[in-house]
Amino acid sequence: MVIQIDDKEYSELLDRAFSKLPTLEAEKSDFVIPSVESIVQGNKTMIRNIASIADKARREVTDIARYLSKEFGVPTSMEDQRLVLTGRFAQEQLDKEVHKYFETYVICRECHKPDTHLENAGRGMLMLVCEACGARYGLKNY
Repeated sequence: MVIQIDDKEYSELLDRAFSKLPTLEAEKSDFVIPSVESIVQGNKTMIRNIASIADKARREVTDIARYLSKEFGVPTSMEDQRLVLTGRFAQEQLDKEVHKYFETYVICRECHKPDTHLENAGRGMLMLVCEACGARYGLKNY
């Protein structure tokens, strides 16, 4: 038995089917890149919330410290759960670099989720592996 429908009926059926599909925009992530809480004392800048930033990124504090040290070109150290950068840096500079770190080394480029981890790929390369969608990206080691 074959049912014949005209173009208008077919179009109405398609519209009805598409109206029942969920919208992709409804899936919003509640992930927010944390802002830096810093204090400048003399010639040193201290990041007070480095542990919470590392927890949010699911990375080690030493990894983020090494990245910031390279980007700013200054030595870093840990004192009482705070990251100390030698030099005076504005809050905006620190926020910009932490945001850049998250965009490069934490958030997946495909699905834009932070559910990733880093694997050592050898020869100065890292592999960003997304646990949500399975994407893999080669990155230069920091």
